[in-house]
Amino acid sequence: MTRLKKRSVLLAGHATSVALEPQFWAALEDLAAHRGLSLAALVTEIDLARGDQGLASACRLAVLAHLSARAG
Repeated sequence: MTRLKKRSVLLAGHATSVALEPQFWAALEDLAAHRGLSLAALVTEIDLARGDQGLASACRLAVLAHLSARAG
């Protein structure tokens, strides 16, 4: 079983931590690079669009949406 890796990110000037599997962190870094963003900027975009959803779940779904769009 893969362990979660916690990272701290600044969102609207406040530090928060997000726990994701290392594979999702790697995919988020790839997505950020693909879009020409820093990881922090990408997570901020995800945060602003997530609504009531948890941030970790929103990050995972953003990765899945990106991979699905690339495959299609």
